[in-house]
Amino acid sequence: MHAGLIDLVLRWLHVGGALIWIGHNYANFISRPDFIPFADDTEPAAATGNDFQSRLRREHGAFRWASVVVWSTGLAMLHRNGMLMDAVTLSGTAAPIGMGFWIGTMMVLNLWLVLWPHQKKVLGFVPASYKERVQCSRVTFLSARVNTLLSIPLLFLMVAGAHGLLLD
Repeated sequence: MHAGLIDLVLRWLHVGGALIWIGHNYANFISRPDFIPFADDTEPAAATGNDFQSRLRREHGAFRWASVVVWSTGLAMLHRNGMLMDAVTLSGTAAPIGMGFWIGTMMVLNLWLVLWPHQKKVLGFVPASYKERVQCSRVTFLSARVNTLLSIPLLFLMVAGAHGLLLD
């Protein structure tokens, strides 16, 4: 495959995955700007049914796996451009994109190691008591907010690294 075509495909997968992943965070941020705890201690009726559960799994799976696509295509683009080691070590002109890489890495780890394990309990994918689900909903809310806020400097550093913020 022609090198230019590979770069184009990587870039489009990177951007498309970012739109899905970060777009999901922004949509949640706008639709639920404040944390609203449950009104009382009575457990709400769970929405069940194979159709509902499968839609939830698809939606949450799409945005989680989009994060992996974004991270891995970013890594591949850095490698193909010979910038990977400089970006990882924050050296020279690759420092801005490297900072973006590290922020993105923290975001992916936050999603997979903090947000998702708690969200599985909130959504009923994993059995949890009502009290545990309430606690997990707060962790999920805050974890998602962390990723949304980290996306702002991440996007700036991606653009700055690609379009002229040179530190040499």
